[in-house]
Amino acid sequence: MKSIVVANWKMNPPTFRAAKKLLEVTKKSAERSGALIVVAPPAIFLRELRQLYRGKRLAYAVQNAHFEGSGAYTGEISLQQAHDAGASYVVIGHAERRAMGESEDDTRKKVAAALARSMTPILCVGEKSRSASGEYFGVVKQQLRAGFTNVPAGKVARVIVAYEPIWAIGAEAAMSPRDMHEMSIFIRKTIVEMHGELGHRVVILYGGSIDEKNAGEMLRLGDVRGLLVGRASADPVRVSALLRSL
Repeated sequence: MKSIVVANWKMNPPTFRAAKKLLEVTKKSAERSGALIVVAPPAIFLRELRQLYRGKRLAYAVQNAHFEGSGAYTGEISLQQAHDAGASYVVIGHAERRAMGESEDDTRKKVAAALARSMTPILCVGEKSRSASGEYFGVVKQQLRAGFTNVPAGKVARVIVAYEPIWAIGAEAAMSPRDMHEMSIFIRKTIVEMHGELGHRVVILYGGSIDEKNAGEMLRLGDVRGLLVGRASADPVRVSALLRSL
């Protein structure tokens, strides 16, 4: 199976011209790497970028979307609008969104709404800190249970789980592949407890200070199918190097 790399550009770059150049580099690197690259640009750039660049190795996501189809939600975009603009994936529950007040109830509704819209939800989970007592497993379990509560049995395998330990985001080093392997086992176990053996089919990504130096090792040893890449994905030089390393 080919790897999946979600390139979360966050609120970058500042202009469409720069976004176009970044996507050109990403597309060329994707074709050489053999991985599926899911680009999540700022929503304002999405439609034009998709019209310019499509392909088997390139898909698009939105970084967030509202679970309601329409209404008085100033500043939000709906999943239908995102899909119409060219997105087939949606990032849900990113740590930065949770820090701004996104609740477990919000993520639950967004995952269900994305599946109903035939989009692929990328559910982000992860703890703020770690301790020897292992309390962080409880945090991740709570987030998973919220996200998968309203998922129909036949659609469980369509949800992608991106594990992003908050303490590793923007840090100098990612967590070790060994620790990620342990977390992957826990994530699957939790989903299996809810939905049976279908939980084993859920794709797991790792996110958190990932770059060309550790990406390959994480894929080989971390029991993950892909990566959620933040700051490195918005830098043409770094994203090219990262994709070459896979």
